[in-house]
Amino acid sequence: MAATAFLWSIAGLFIKAIDWHPFAIAGMRSLIASVVILLYLRHPRLHLSFPQLAAAVAHAVTMLLFVAANKTTTAANAIILQYLAPVLTVFIGAAWLKERARVEHVVALPVVAAGMLFMFFDELGGGKLLGNVLACLSAVTFSFYFVFMRMQKDGSPLESILLSHWLAAGICLLISLFLPMPQVTLKALAAVAVLGVVQIGLSAILFSMAIKRVSAIQANLIAVIEPVFNPVWVFLAIGEAPGRNALIGGGMIVLAVTITSIINARRREDAGGSGTPLKRDAAGLPG
Repeated sequence: MAATAFLWSIAGLFIKAIDWHPFAIAGMRSLIASVVILLYLRHPRLHLSFPQLAAAVAHAVTMLLFVAANKTTTAANAIILQYLAPVLTVFIGAAWLKERARVEHVVALPVVAAGMLFMFFDELGGGKLLGNVLACLSAVTFSFYFVFMRMQKDGSPLESILLSHWLAAGICLLISLFLPMPQVTLKALAAVAVLGVVQIGLSAILFSMAIKRVSAIQANLIAVIEPVFNPVWVFLAIGEAPGRNALIGGGMIVLAVTITSIINARRREDAGGSGTPLKRDAAGLPG
């Protein structure tokens, strides 16, 4: 899950290299990612059950809402408001999955929230009400996405991500037809390829593995480290050192997530297992 968040975090760095409308970027990224996932699955199991379809819709809507929020409010507002998701997952996970928050989760959530505020304090602004509302809605759909994916812990949740990218690509590329034609350059094509193959395609495969082994709450909490990596990429790309607030906030988030992950792992070991066992088919292969 940490590797997934790490790959998610490179989005901003490569998106800046593409002079296209956000919907055009999102559409092409999802289209390429769907090809990567399809090649990995080879024979996807599209049984169209409620969890499979619900996770697909929740993920696609989250991507669309986040793009729209970034267009109508500040980037900092969009990120912070979307990452209200772990708090929502505590309640939704308890109701739908019977996965209740542990003491370490309850303690970690306010620490993570404080860390996020520290990181983006200088960039926060009033923004626009519509954009802030869209970002809050993306937090709701993002939390449901984790829960619906976790419902498939005994199956293959990757098909949900495949469906979500088909849906997102179709909607975004359709919208792009009514927007100015993007300027196609080698730099833009290379950047969107990295976004589709690595940032979304590979991360989707890792996420589908992770969500089978950790609770929805823990997975969502670990995902919060995504924005922590952003200052690192900025530093590596243009040499701009992160400020004191970013270092303090990032440190708080990483520390809280690390401690909860260690406690969670030890708790699972004490319970006598390291994760949900995979069902196997007649050939002994993971199902």
